[in-house]
Amino acid sequence: MDLKQLEYFVHVAEFGSFTQSSRYLKVAQPALSRQVRALEVELRQTLFVRNGRGVTLTEAGKRLLDHARGIAQQVQRARLDLEQQRGALSGRLVIGLPPSVSRTLTGPLVRAFRESFPLASFGVVEGLSGHLMEWLAVGRVDFCLTYSAAAPAEIELQPLRVEPLYLVGARTPAQGQRMVGSAVRLAQVAAKELVIPSRPHSIRMLLDSALADAGLKARVALEIESVPTMLDLVQHDGFHAVLTLNAIQRSGNRESFHARPIGNPRLGTTLRLATAARRPRGALMDAAIEQVKELVARHWA
Repeated sequence: MDLKQLEYFVHVAEFGSFTQSSRYLKVAQPALSRQVRALEVELRQTLFVRNGRGVTLTEAGKRLLDHARGIAQQVQRARLDLEQQRGALSGRLVIGLPPSVSRTLTGPLVRAFRESFPLASFGVVEGLSGHLMEWLAVGRVDFCLTYSAAAPAEIELQPLRVEPLYLVGARTPAQGQRMVGSAVRLAQVAAKELVIPSRPHSIRMLLDSALADAGLKARVALEIESVPTMLDLVQHDGFHAVLTLNAIQRSGNRESFHARPIGNPRLGTTLRLATAARRPRGALMDAAIEQVKELVARHWA
């Protein structure tokens, strides 16, 4: 296989259409089809299922897509490394952010990067911490912020800050205008019906561990991965959630919720910087990481 074949394959997979991909790439559709077919023949795998509306990936195609994106990132890093030998902070970086961080950090991050690194380009990918770690491992992102407490040997984690966790419920008239109330004990959290992410989400693992140490177990009503969906269920259906204050403040509907810190000492989750230990970083990535650290410190000051 060659890089051009992989590039064509990725575009067809992302567009879900040979026709749209050929228009975007400015390549004749028969030529595009031949290149992808040659890739299938070489791999002895069917990568796409053709239908009247376009194409969908087979299981083999889904696996190859992860590898192909990683290879494209590695090629881009090689070009970046050579560019930086000339002293210019140029090239492209892709940064992964958890949803609760992305909603508030993406705007300031992009503005700061454009001012500090005008010759470089950046992408921001949003995902749950577990997904971000997988994307970092395969090279889809260059570095990420994550709440994961553990990582494989090839990934380095650097703590940035601890965020307290809160038991979040719908605000009642008796609670007035204050968003944050008094602390609750772990036993009070265990008594509530919770909407909470499934394992191995970092908050779920942290809460389960803290409750188990106290001889308690969470009452999990629903396992939900989406913070907006969790907050909607909390507001309208009487459930509770365990979240950071940042997730509530940036929801756009903070006046609907009442949050109470958990435990004594306070239960908290740690935001960490994750990088690939064996992957060359380069001057641009080092400078970008320092910029991100500064923005995180300023954002939560």
